[in-house]
Amino acid sequence: MKDQNILGRKVNMKMDSMETKRLKMVELLKDLLPEEGVFPSKIKGVFLVRTDNSFARTPKSYLASVIFLAQGTKSVFLGEETYTYDPSNYLVLSVPMPIECEAVTKPGEPILGFYISVDPAILGEMLLEMEETNYQADALPKGVYGAKLTDIISDSAVRLLETLSSPTESRILGPMIMREIIFRVLCGENGSSLHALAFRNRRFFQIARILNKIHESYDEGLDLKYLAMDAGMSTTTFHSSFKAVTNVSPLQYIKNVRLQKAKLLMTEEGLNVISAAYRVGYESPSQFNREYKRYFGITPAKDAINPRNSGGMYIS
Repeated sequence: MKDQNILGRKVNMKMDSMETKRLKMVELLKDLLPEEGVFPSKIKGVFLVRTDNSFARTPKSYLASVIFLAQGTKSVFLGEETYTYDPSNYLVLSVPMPIECEAVTKPGEPILGFYISVDPAILGEMLLEMEETNYQADALPKGVYGAKLTDIISDSAVRLLETLSSPTESRILGPMIMREIIFRVLCGENGSSLHALAFRNRRFFQIARILNKIHESYDEGLDLKYLAMDAGMSTTTFHSSFKAVTNVSPLQYIKNVRLQKAKLLMTEEGLNVISAAYRVGYESPSQFNREYKRYFGITPAKDAINPRNSGGMYIS
């Protein structure tokens, strides 16, 4: 009984510690984020996020990143799977991913958080210094996963946000703490996709490279046979590997990226429907209208007349 009481007190102390750190992060983020949006911080690769209102399941586009929330709840949907991230759970995307997302806020409590861009070079450097890994060379993990926030990562997150109040600290200490967090995530729960990316698991790394190519060249004629050849795979292997990582076919992924980019062009840059359609590679405005409405649930014309209606498409 005595041992159980001691264990209970330790668990309660740990929970109190986590909550204290969460509240500290909320306080820091409120000062850093006076308004809604996604903003670069003073540390390269670290971005701050604030979402004021809940929104229903909506198509969004996420960059390769590790995302932490100090307040509020978000869920992303990949096929039949749901990944929820909140103050107790973080989200990792090892590749860029157009997926659906929903947000839940409470009155007067906006969603507050930050994300760190995933850099394969940094991951590789870390793994070279590690004597042991649990990486399985033949594994082909999904490009997204969730994990429990640990006390040690929470502590690092607080220290990272604290450096942002000082230009000198953010410049000198910030990158070191950012690497510390990435290291903890890499060694933590479900870190297989980061291991695969860092070790250049042949299929995973090649698919990740093709995903980046699609995001850079979405407005060009992306031939699937050429993409498969570029990945060094047969068309069948490319299709199955692509779907294993992203849960969608290559063709659907390209279409989703183009529609997301078109939405951004209309809502953020003020392009009209036809200009946006042509800019992202559509040759038929009528086809663009049909697919846009099917994907977003509204016509592109409605987005085009409502500037900044995207609600922060990237890591929103």
